Amino acid sequence: MIARLWQRFTANVDGPLFGVVALVVTLGLFTLYSAVNENPARLTAQLTNIAVALAAMWLVAQVPPQTLMRLAVPAYLVGLALLVAVALYGDVVNGARRWLHVGVTRFQPSEMMKIAVPLMLAWYFHKNEATLRVRDYAIAAVLLVLPTALIARQPDLGTAVLVLAAGFYVIFLAGLSWRILAGLAVAGLASMPLAWSFLHDYQRQRILTLLDPSSDPLGAGYHTIQSTIAVGSGGLAGKGWLNGTQTHLEFIPERHTDFIFAVFSEEFGLAGNAVLLALYVALIGRGLVIAARAPTLFARLTAGAISLIFFTYAFVNMGMVSGMLPVVGVPLPFVSYGGTALVTLFLGIGILMGISRHRKLVQT
Repeated sequence: MIARLWQRFTANVDGPLFGVVALVVTLGLFTLYSAVNENPARLTAQLTNIAVALAAMWLVAQVPPQTLMRLAVPAYLVGLALLVAVALYGDVVNGARRWLHVGVTRFQPSEMMKIAVPLMLAWYFHKNEATLRVRDYAIAAVLLVLPTALIARQPDLGTAVLVLAAGFYVIFLAGLSWRILAGLAVAGLASMPLAWSFLHDYQRQRILTLLDPSSDPLGAGYHTIQSTIAVGSGGLAGKGWLNGTQTHLEFIPERHTDFIFAVFSEEFGLAGNAVLLALYVALIGRGLVIAARAPTLFARLTAGAISLIFFTYAFVNMGMVSGMLPVVGVPLPFVSYGGTALVTLFLGIGILMGISRHRKLVQT
């Protein structure tokens, strides 16, 4: 019975992609067990999250790209409506209005936009593939800015960055001119003083802390100082699994979620980091291969954007933990503890598998 279920499961998944993800998830479980001071209840909860995420991945992997394309516009519009509802009626938790009550539970609508935004933009460029002009890129930018602004207003800078990155990758892969890209970069740098005035106080403090964590070692700079100590103390080979002093003496804050990379670095060292980075490169590389082999522009743009968003997750989290980027709420993909973010990541994997599985189908 179990063998039959496993055979049915593996028959519909991309082997290389799933293998890499399984290795990263396994490393994550070992790291999480140490990060929560060997608490089996937290590990069991994460195993439950993984089971739910795997089920979601398998279901999405059965969906052909043509069906995804038909769902792109409704998903985007529903997500946008839910973000507006959050702004008007959402629950305030720790000073941020991010959650929306639905029946007996609540959820974070911004998470679904990590998938809905690239699907919507890929649909738009696919529909206008034959007549793409500068105007189309401008319309795509508006479609991207609307949800990003609503998410940043909550405020949720980490999710806003991920949604913005996912949408940007679609626009870039659709053929955005390098001259326009250079102009946008110059305009972005020129507008930084204006953007500073729109930041919340805690966001400004995070940027200032990045420049000088020692200015507030027991307050805003505490996360950065403790995480960089843990990363550096791991050395070449690490202190060994379950032997991280910064971890088990509880100096590292949020060590099972956003700062789990500090735990991993302390216990497995530079060698372990190299292995983890190699796995992420393999994951992204496999996704880009699927994108290159996709039969339609919609599938190529969607697969390419999802593959590169995994890079954004890893880059932002590792940069944050190592003191190179400001502290934002971005988990380490497939390693950090969590439910909603993990399901979103596995949905992305499922979409890649669906594109890979149906790549020989000709669109009608």
